[in-house]
Amino acid sequence: MPNSNRDEQLKAFGRLLDIMDDLRAKCPWDKKQTMESLRHLSIEEVYELSDSILENDMEEVSKELGDLMLHIVFYAKIASETDQFDIADVLNRICEKLIRRHPHIYGDVDVNSAEDVNRNWELIKLKEKGNKSTLGGVPASLPAMVKAVRIQDKARGVGFDWEKKEQVWEKVEEEMQEFKDEFNVAEDKEIDREKAEGEFGDLLFSLVNYSRFIGINPETALEKTNKKFIKRFNYLESESKKDGKSFGEMTLEEMDVYWERAKKL
Repeated sequence: MPNSNRDEQLKAFGRLLDIMDDLRAKCPWDKKQTMESLRHLSIEEVYELSDSILENDMEEVSKELGDLMLHIVFYAKIASETDQFDIADVLNRICEKLIRRHPHIYGDVDVNSAEDVNRNWELIKLKEKGNKSTLGGVPASLPAMVKAVRIQDKARGVGFDWEKKEQVWEKVEEEMQEFKDEFNVAEDKEIDREKAEGEFGDLLFSLVNYSRFIGINPETALEKTNKKFIKRFNYLESESKKDGKSFGEMTLEEMDVYWERAKKL
């Protein structure tokens, strides 16, 4: 499909705004929605977009982006009804922020790399928010792994980071050994669960850190592994059923035969 021109893009956005006005005025469901009632639906839409991106399904990506756009317009419409802000305020604020945080494009700052851009971004953000902590902008409700990535990104933005990936890997090995010591895998005796949990958290944090250094998003990597496991497990389940077998009756060795077949698909 050819790219539409700017006039067509603006016309399509205006059409969405007109439809939102109609729905808010005439549809019983849309009329009763609040920001609070939409919140969990918006989160769900983001996850659906994430799934479609991982599946590399561009048609679904387009659809999910439309759903998200609807939510953005919906929130702005609700706010406009009490004169708090409208969609123009939303768009102008993000435009102004992008201009402020890209002084190498709209100012006289020189940068040599994406790292320079990221560092400037974090420093400018700190100035905008006054004396707020560097890590204060990390949402408390983020999933733990995503939060770890954002914490590390923000620390890196102000220069608090390892210099070489080899140093990070040494930290991974150190944390692995500490976890092994706490968990005591070589002996069958009771462990201190709280300490083991703490060491396991340290290990995961260091692995997330290493993934950042080698350009791997840990959340994406884990989700792809989840999907791979689900696909292989579903194969095991369906193919064994065709052979008249069930999980309760099969041995691990029998199940492993199907698992190995699934790995070859």
